[in-house]
Amino acid sequence: MLKQAISGIKWTCIAIIFIAIKAHALTASEVMAISVGESDARVEALSKSLAQADEKTHAFIQALSDDAVKLADGKVFIIKDSKAFDPVTGTELPLPNILEDIVNNNRMRGELDAALAGLKLFSKDESARSAAIKTLQSDTDISKLPLIQKAIAAETAPILKSQLELLRAAILLNSNNKAERIEAAKLLSSSTSITAKTALLDRLKSETETDVQTALNNSLREVESSLAWGDKLGAMFSGISLGSILLLVALGLAITYGFMCVINMAHGELMMIGAYATYVVQILFQKYLPAGFDWYLLAAVPVAFLTSALVGAALERTVIRFLYGRPLETLLATWGISLILMQGVRSIFGAQNVGVENPSWMSGGVQVLGNLQLPYNRLVIIGFAAAVLLGMAWLIGKTRLGLFVRGVTQNRPIASCMGVNTARIDTYAFALGSGIAGLAGCALSQVGNVGPDLGQGYIVDAFMVVVLGGVGQLAGTVYAALGLGILNKLLEGWTGAVLAKIAVLVFIIIFIQKRPQGIFAMKGRSAEA
Repeated sequence: MLKQAISGIKWTCIAIIFIAIKAHALTASEVMAISVGESDARVEALSKSLAQADEKTHAFIQALSDDAVKLADGKVFIIKDSKAFDPVTGTELPLPNILEDIVNNNRMRGELDAALAGLKLFSKDESARSAAIKTLQSDTDISKLPLIQKAIAAETAPILKSQLELLRAAILLNSNNKAERIEAAKLLSSSTSITAKTALLDRLKSETETDVQTALNNSLREVESSLAWGDKLGAMFSGISLGSILLLVALGLAITYGFMCVINMAHGELMMIGAYATYVVQILFQKYLPAGFDWYLLAAVPVAFLTSALVGAALERTVIRFLYGRPLETLLATWGISLILMQGVRSIFGAQNVGVENPSWMSGGVQVLGNLQLPYNRLVIIGFAAAVLLGMAWLIGKTRLGLFVRGVTQNRPIASCMGVNTARIDTYAFALGSGIAGLAGCALSQVGNVGPDLGQGYIVDAFMVVVLGGVGQLAGTVYAALGLGILNKLLEGWTGAVLAKIAVLVFIIIFIQKRPQGIFAMKGRSAEA
């Protein structure tokens, strides 16, 4: 009972803090009372100090939470960067020779965190207030109600005010007033938060009033329905995100395999080269242009493309051009090349994975529902995949180079008779496919670690996408990539990741048996060749 009473005093005092006009200066006796003694007495002293807290009070509580408060010769010090400061005045003091740690047990740490969150509810920084609300959502003690009501009255951001209203409703579920509990249950019905569901379930276990139980059950059904929609939309977004990655990986292969009929088993390693090129650009920006680090990715995109394209052109000129029309030999040769490239990367960068950081503008995400957040890095990759697709479609369908590539791949002798340098076009086409693989590696570096085995996890999926969509068909590649991505993520929710992968493979096998030419079959004389 004493503990509950002290907790009630604490939160009532916190609510009063912001009604007072003049801030109260922290005193030495308050500092000592908060720092030393039994937990009950320290909590009570903490509550009293918050009545008219100033910036020094906030700083002292934060230091106490960070274990930066020490005791020496019966006096309390804040220790920062091997310097001692007076918590009352903030002035620097001589550093004592012997410092004694102030021990905060779990209860005291919880009280300190709650006090800090309560103070931050009235911060000028909207992100700080949002973080404070999330902290307070984990504990729906009725003693917090005065603080939350005061925060609701002071809040100006509509989204945060709505979150505070839901927090108030969750707290009122523990009220002794039956009408207030029913009202709170109805208010929570509009929530899309896991926290609201947990609060309703917890209250339902101890509720004895029949009409309150009915209201709780009705609200719980509506909340679960909203959460189910969030799960479905989340699975769809994950599928589109995976599909966009598969599309990026398969676009380059659609040229080298779909147009040129080269089974390039080193395609995954060309992606790996693009990812490592991104890593190198990141290192250069960190070392020479730290102020512009947020924009390193814009420089990494062309570097990744050119690096992979140059490696691809070198492979075509030295190995691939002698193996056209011999698919088995190209498979074996490029498989050997993939091993050489992986070992080369291990020799230069090491066998361990390297981390590629997201720029600040790709960190975080858009909160759509309580249980659905769309990460910025995934959204950027989806947009990037769409831009690469449009650029490739324009290049192949609307430019002179694209016309030559299509002409050479469809009828090499006639194209040569028309004066087209077929050997040069082969190099350009293979370099283009390799460069797009580098772009895929650049994108993949933003969603995972970069290592020598990066390409091995995607090469099989890339071939499946190209074959399923129809060899040489860009539209088929798009449909196959997005379809396989969404199907895989939807099945994962029902069967798990392993069984979902097996089910997708079985589906592809059956589909290819029924339609060997893929979703979009090639038409015309080239299909009969």
